[in-house]
Amino acid sequence: MNLKPSEMLEKAKTVYKTYPSQFWIVAFGVLLSSAGSSMIWPFQLIYISKILTLPISSVATLISIGSLTGLAASLVGGTIADRFGRKWIMFFSTAVNAVGYLLMSSARTYVGFLLPMAIMGAAMPFYAVGSDAMMADIIPSEKRTGAFAILRMMNNAGIAIGPAIGGMIIAKSYNIAFNFATAGMILYSIILLTSVHETLQKNAPVTIISDIKNSTGYQRVLQDKGFIVFVLIVTIGMIAPLMMWTLLAVYMNRYFGIPESLYGWLPVTNALMCVFVQYPVTMLSVKLKPKTAIALGMLVYALGVGSVAIMSSFWGFWLSMVIMSMGELILVPTGSKFVADLAPSDMRGRYMSVYWLSWGIARSISPMVGGYFHDMIAPQAIWWGGLMLGLISTLGLFIISRRGDRKLTFEEAV
Repeated sequence: MNLKPSEMLEKAKTVYKTYPSQFWIVAFGVLLSSAGSSMIWPFQLIYISKILTLPISSVATLISIGSLTGLAASLVGGTIADRFGRKWIMFFSTAVNAVGYLLMSSARTYVGFLLPMAIMGAAMPFYAVGSDAMMADIIPSEKRTGAFAILRMMNNAGIAIGPAIGGMIIAKSYNIAFNFATAGMILYSIILLTSVHETLQKNAPVTIISDIKNSTGYQRVLQDKGFIVFVLIVTIGMIAPLMMWTLLAVYMNRYFGIPESLYGWLPVTNALMCVFVQYPVTMLSVKLKPKTAIALGMLVYALGVGSVAIMSSFWGFWLSMVIMSMGELILVPTGSKFVADLAPSDMRGRYMSVYWLSWGIARSISPMVGGYFHDMIAPQAIWWGGLMLGLISTLGLFIISRRGDRKLTFEEAV
């Protein structure tokens, strides 16, 4: 159905009025920071491998180590978000990432790269936990899927801008791209500090030390066995797409001679799909049961990653990115909404922590798994292995999607 410009404007106004002003402030900040950071991160592994002249598996350990530091931070972040507030861990994460990009621009040794990647890895989960918990605080359940989809659209609008510009800038100087990434993070941290208010309703005393020491802050989450099974299955599946994001640029550059400036259009394609296709895909996926939609998204993820093994040209890799991105559009907003609905209001930060822990574990494992497949078997084995892991996860998700239909509990899954 074709809409007239006036009708499109009215529709945009309706969407804008659907969500509170703080939601749109955060959305704008996400656009700003993602545009800056995406000028460098898609090319990060290429840059480091050129500086250090090490095998892919060795360079990939830097990303794994950085992600491992985020695992413990993810759990602590949930406790902080539920005790002290969402705003401050979002601000902390953004500011630390600014410092990390600045340090990375001057690194020339393995240890020199290890430090900023470790601190950025530790800070990364804090933002996701705080942001998701804040959205759950201010957005009612029936509007959360749309809200998470819009945030992804804004994030990917920035990514649509960043890599295309970054690829051209990097052809002249990586340092300039690092400076843009730093600037984007600094500006967003200022927005968080000055324009975003805290949404946590403090009804309990601050006992974070006790929570961490005795793990009582996560006892209720860990007792939700169905949720933990869900997280473990998602962890297996997410290794595949995160492996693709980590290693595809190096794979294309090393074996097919595709330069950074051309590779940059792949994350741009992913981002443009998230901007222009995310919302209609989400409106279709909400017609499915959440667990069914998540399983379907994981299947498409797996097929996109596996298809890389049979590609040998830019347009072939572009098609693989399109397929993988469709899985992302289905799975990510639905997963966030599912967990937000599942969690009690006083436990949202911790439920989100455990959920994002699955991404952190997958991010930690994926470079090492992909590097092992590459060095010990064959370059194409990266993608066949990713397909296998994605299909295993899909099977598990489809099995649990057929057990129990209750909206706010997952206990029937076990």
